Amino acid sequence: MASASLELDGFVREALLRGQSKQATAQALAAAGWSPEQTRGALDAYADVDFVVPVPKPRASLSAREAFAYLVMFSTLYFVAYHLGSLLFDLINLGWPDPADSSYGLWYRNAADSLRWSVSALVIAFPVFAFVSHRVARDVARYPIKRLSPVRRWLTYLTLFIAAAVLIGDMTSLVYNLLGGELSVRFVLKVLVVAVIAGTVFGYYLWDLRREESQA
Repeated sequence: MASASLELDGFVREALLRGQSKQATAQALAAAGWSPEQTRGALDAYADVDFVVPVPKPRASLSAREAFAYLVMFSTLYFVAYHLGSLLFDLINLGWPDPADSSYGLWYRNAADSLRWSVSALVIAFPVFAFVSHRVARDVARYPIKRLSPVRRWLTYLTLFIAAAVLIGDMTSLVYNLLGGELSVRFVLKVLVVAVIAGTVFGYYLWDLRREESQA
């Protein structure tokens, strides 16, 4: 794969050096069997600048600082989402209790600790997430090439995968209980909480990826 990539990059550079346009080069590569993604990746490495030789674009690089920022940002995102859901679940349980549940009495005795822990986690983690997200967004706005950071893209797709898995499980649980005739107000509210949190995360990062692709 590495040799094929080097061969493709060498061909694109040589074609541009000989005065061929990007469109003509892409057509020649397509006729030879290269995929549009491979062709676009190789051609996008060079800027549309009128110069005697092809001018390369700056490539995204990964620094320890960027990796740290993205790991903190996404880990606090997961932490906030989990504890926000836990807090809302506890409030739903308090608002719509189920005395018939054998574990309800034990949960009720520990409800104050659970609520206090969730609130504490949100008070600490959400400002950290907001601050790091603001710093990352500012850096990306200043240096758009950072949008192509490998760790950013991997963690974004991982987040989309987790959010999609949660949504699928949430909807499956809803349909299962619906078919069994066991829907209750408390259950429906919990399903909505999970759907809103996971759906918001999924929708935002999917929109962010599409925005990147449209600006590429």
